[in-house]
Amino acid sequence: MATPRISLAIALCILATPLGAQTPPGRTPRVGVLYGGSPSVPNRCDEGFRRGLAELGYVEGKSVSLEVRWAESKVDRARELAAELVRLQVDVIFAPGTMVALSAKRTAGTTPIVIASAADPIGSGLIEDFGHPGGNITGLSMVAGPEIAGKYLELLREAVPRVSRMAVIRNPDNLALTPQLKAIEAAAQGLGVELQVSALTKAAELDGVFKAIAHTRVGALIVVPDPLSQSLRVRIAELALKHRLPSMFGLTEHVEAGGLMAYGVELRQHCRRVATFVDKLLKGARPSDLPVEQPTQFEFVINLKVAKALGLTIPPALLLRADQTIQ
Repeated sequence: MATPRISLAIALCILATPLGAQTPPGRTPRVGVLYGGSPSVPNRCDEGFRRGLAELGYVEGKSVSLEVRWAESKVDRARELAAELVRLQVDVIFAPGTMVALSAKRTAGTTPIVIASAADPIGSGLIEDFGHPGGNITGLSMVAGPEIAGKYLELLREAVPRVSRMAVIRNPDNLALTPQLKAIEAAAQGLGVELQVSALTKAAELDGVFKAIAHTRVGALIVVPDPLSQSLRVRIAELALKHRLPSMFGLTEHVEAGGLMAYGVELRQHCRRVATFVDKLLKGARPSDLPVEQPTQFEFVINLKVAKALGLTIPPALLLRADQTIQ
């Protein structure tokens, strides 16, 4: 009669074991990193994440091994790379954005996944709830809610109050951006602004998108944040300036690249914070027990050099609200 009791005890121990990473003793933890963009473009999220790990005492190549992959803004490639990371038996997958996180979710099984810049983690199906994410995904959301995108239009309208028509560039393949587009449309309706929405699904379309926008005679431009637009930020800024379009973005990097304004999280600090989630998971925490955090602080940045090049005078009241100005 002793054998059944031993079997039951073993079974109870197995059931009690956390479904976290908990790297086996003697093996260096392995973290898979899946970015949606290109390695040829500076990545503030990668900078912040590595800094966060270092501050927690991790030394790359010694106390942690990073397997970094780049999807080049291609959904199929993201899925292939996610499957590759699973085959490598990484302990945790850091997949910041919605596209790469969804790709990881489809292939990772029970491997913990950490997000950092997902635009709509609940609506896109990544998690069930911020407080109780369920499944194997945790981390940080990029926005507190899709309504933040309405702020893009409101701030831009303050900078160019006479503009009644604006262009919006978004990637329709990124379904997580749909709620943000609806928020922009709602804000436009409230302010009496007409929108011209243009799709951008690959780099080769960019020049054609701007040519089409120029024909519509719009007076300003909003670019909804996405790995593709982020990877093309320098060229987008150049084309916006060429076509004399005051521009608004969701990430500071776009303003540093030559865009006019941005409102959103500071991505480097955001991804720096993510390292604490990875640390907890490597020590055995369960993703479902770690609530997904929503940002509470946002940066409003204005590039005054670009404003001058556009012949645009930023209203003093708007300047006072800026967290940072680039001269």
